[in-house]
Amino acid sequence: MEPAKVLVVDDEQSILMLLKEALNKWGYQVTCAPTGGEALEALKNGLFDAALMDVRMPDMSGIDLLRAVKAHDDSIEVVIMTGYPTISSAVEALKDGAYDYLSKPLILDELRHLMSRLMERRFLRGEVHSLRARLGEELTVNELIGNSAPMQQIKDIIAKVAVTDSPVLIEGESGTGKELVAAAIHRLSDRAKMPFIPVNCSAIPADLLESEFFGHVRGAFSGAVADALGLFRGANQGTIFLDEIAELPPALQVKLLRVLQEMQVRPVGSTKAYPVDVRVIAATNRNLEQAMTEGTFRQDLFYRLNVVRIGLPPLRDRRDDLSALVNHFLRRFNRRFRREVRGITPEALAALQAYDFPGNVRELENMVERAYAMGAREQIGIADLSILGRPSAVIPAATATKPIPTLGEVERELILRALTVFKNDKEAAARALGLSRRTIYRRLKEYGML
Repeated sequence: MEPAKVLVVDDEQSILMLLKEALNKWGYQVTCAPTGGEALEALKNGLFDAALMDVRMPDMSGIDLLRAVKAHDDSIEVVIMTGYPTISSAVEALKDGAYDYLSKPLILDELRHLMSRLMERRFLRGEVHSLRARLGEELTVNELIGNSAPMQQIKDIIAKVAVTDSPVLIEGESGTGKELVAAAIHRLSDRAKMPFIPVNCSAIPADLLESEFFGHVRGAFSGAVADALGLFRGANQGTIFLDEIAELPPALQVKLLRVLQEMQVRPVGSTKAYPVDVRVIAATNRNLEQAMTEGTFRQDLFYRLNVVRIGLPPLRDRRDDLSALVNHFLRRFNRRFRREVRGITPEALAALQAYDFPGNVRELENMVERAYAMGAREQIGIADLSILGRPSAVIPAATATKPIPTLGEVERELILRALTVFKNDKEAAARALGLSRRTIYRRLKEYGML
């Protein structure tokens, strides 16, 4: 088993050496950084399990560094250290995601016990992840990846709506994680111990939808050799998630509306209705208002489902979460492929930041998995990623006759994209692209932009 990796950040060299010696003795692998800037550089070059950081540093505060660490990789457990403890600073640190808060001078026995508890919690969380993966489950709301403003808003809505039984309508492009949000709502609710049944409405043949949803009795139709409960009765006291709700045919929309109104289902071929206690969460990647105008979706069903509405932003509108998402997938695929890929190069991350991700988070996950499948072992670089979402060796016929851009044109485009991503911060763009400050200024002067 690999030793846990700990990042220690403090501007006092004596503290760094003391902590490195103690943590190494306790079996941890330690990286030291005397400034916040060097800590952020270390994060780019490796995956860490925990970080110990001082509050007062010359280049940035420990609270600002805590926020940057959590934005980069939310799974890192952070312990704040300070020689000037106050209640307000402790509350602020814990609110921003710190695991705990220690006062200086440090008591090593206290730190050792704290690290043991921290690592035990991390191990148990990893076991829960592994178990959920084997059971075909995914993330809970506390593990939805990302701390950008849009994601924080989504998490707040989930926390509020989970404790009710109100229907929820989730909207978003394909690949934005609609099923993960539905599962998170279920697991935070009082129904968490009961079934969560996801249904892709577009994947069930139209002539089988009613039977699949509401069940049937033996002999109801050819092939019905036994009674079937159906998905709604199977989800009784739990949650049913109806994905791609806009694909339901009009006849079934009428029957679904009746079930939502009466909370009873009648199996195909039966004269008896059965009560059900089911929370309904629906999702769509289509504009339901437009579907109602076109007459393909019932207005009364829309209003029945649209009690609480959650709009999931596409990945291109939450680029601040890219780094955290990449690190999440690195940890997952390191376990699955039994490797120790330690991060992604700044150039590759900048290229991802400049990409629009039409397939959203699912496309990013596929990119990272493909990098592993193609043999990535140390760091993931641009060569490991299919940035355009297709194998680089395949050139579509429609574009084969287009002129190939010159190296200078490609370089200019990358520099302009990086400047857009980093809000015209030329030094940050240069670092992301692997260029020197002098080179990027020279190039911009050549482009007539200085």
